[in-house]
Amino acid sequence: MRKILFVAGLSLALTITVSAQRSMPQALQKLLNAEYAISTLYVDTINEDKLVEEAIKGMLESLDPHSSYTDAKETKELEEPLQGEFSGVGIQFNMNKDTLYVIQTIPGGPSERVGVLAGDRIIYVNDTTIAGVKMKNSDIQKRLRGKKGTNVTIKVKRPGVKDLITFRITRDNIPLHSIDAKYMLDERTGYLRISRFGAKTHEEMMDALKELKKQGMTQLIMDLNDNGGGYLNAAIDMCNEFLDHGQLMVYTEGENSPRNEANANGWGNYKTLPMVVMVNQYSASAAEIFAGAMQDWDRAVVVGRRTFGKGLVQRPFKFDDGSMMRLTVARYYTPSGRCIQKPYSRGDKKAYEKELLDRYNEGEYYSLDSIQFNDSLRYTTRINGRTIYGGGGVMPDIFVPVDTTEYSTYYRDMTAKGILNQYAIKYVDKNRKAISKQFKTVKDFDNGFTVTDEMMRDFIAMGEQDSVKYDEEKYRTSEQLLKDIIKGLIARDVYGDQSAYSVIINHRNRDLQAAIAVLNDPERFQRLLREGNPEYERLVKKSEK
Repeated sequence: MRKILFVAGLSLALTITVSAQRSMPQALQKLLNAEYAISTLYVDTINEDKLVEEAIKGMLESLDPHSSYTDAKETKELEEPLQGEFSGVGIQFNMNKDTLYVIQTIPGGPSERVGVLAGDRIIYVNDTTIAGVKMKNSDIQKRLRGKKGTNVTIKVKRPGVKDLITFRITRDNIPLHSIDAKYMLDERTGYLRISRFGAKTHEEMMDALKELKKQGMTQLIMDLNDNGGGYLNAAIDMCNEFLDHGQLMVYTEGENSPRNEANANGWGNYKTLPMVVMVNQYSASAAEIFAGAMQDWDRAVVVGRRTFGKGLVQRPFKFDDGSMMRLTVARYYTPSGRCIQKPYSRGDKKAYEKELLDRYNEGEYYSLDSIQFNDSLRYTTRINGRTIYGGGGVMPDIFVPVDTTEYSTYYRDMTAKGILNQYAIKYVDKNRKAISKQFKTVKDFDNGFTVTDEMMRDFIAMGEQDSVKYDEEKYRTSEQLLKDIIKGLIARDVYGDQSAYSVIINHRNRDLQAAIAVLNDPERFQRLLREGNPEYERLVKKSEK
């Protein structure tokens, strides 16, 4: 009888629920009824919150590759790099095997104020041992980060000091910068590398450009290689500094989102500054908005390889529990009308994520002849009317192939084992004071420091101790590359992150060399902006045949 009464009561509840939902769309009624039936009738105890989360994920996974759901923890981790700051102790660290090694302290940050130094090893955090226990980076960060004003006690091992040193640190807000490097490449050329488009990126860019201008900058290279994007508004604010009044920067449009345009206000400070924008296959979203706008208005020469191809706009929907749904609501278009979003099949994220590998296997990174343009995706720039192409990413004005001639399996194995980082840390431990004394600046280091054959023998021995067998032929193939990387890592540990770019990364950066070459050839620079790359026309004809 109790069972009969329960089923009758449940049927009545469902009837009332359905009756109350008659004004709802039928699909929504179906979803609500299904959730209600599962939560009240299912044979085992279930987590209703988890059930709803899985339902949301399932719906989003059937849509495009960029609509997504994140729980409260994931949402916080996703947003933090874009907000421009977090609360913590203010150190940059690396893991040398199972020990946290301080690369540098944030200038003016909590750790610097109490006396933590580069090279210190953190052994304890609040009496919890973190050295020698193979703790994950994320777990270490949880212990070091915390609410502003709270305290954390650490014990460090300092080279040359017998006993552990104890520091009591009061956590504070730590800036997360969008700019990885800014410096003068020569007397005229400023270099600016932006890693993401966050809440403070425009402000950081303006400060950097002002500083470079004081140093004599009359032309600029904007490096957006590997920049995965971020906030749309950050890209719009940046575009505004380089375009004239009324020029369209980007517009968005979707089935349920009317066209929305962003136009330059004409107040930009760098509207006539000669500029090259560097991009590659990992430049995406907001980075593509900036590069596309500069290309469409014949405002800058774009150098590198075809960008990722993310032209979908996500709108965040935050829930009361801190979780968030990011729903694609529109596509963004460059001023010429190009939708940069590459093709995708709904619900097939694996194929979408594999697309970059497909480009690699098809030779697109290495040979211009492997690229084919579809004539139906031809567009023209807004001022000079030169030909550009849509259909998936921004195709640069100058294609720069990837050079892998020095990438041997020996180099791969030493990199995979982390031997490069381990050797640099060990070397700096023994020689930090001597390096700092002999080379006062990173420029002095760059010009005067040499990675010797003796250092390389120690490096090779370290690899053999970690089961990387020495191969003479393969080592010689990668020798100079390995030496250059070691030099760059040593510079980073002694002088800070930016030095890694000025000492090593940009010395070997073929994209950068191509950018410098075209900037320093005004006639070629202007011809590209007037006429585009004539090689691309050959590739269109080839594809048509």
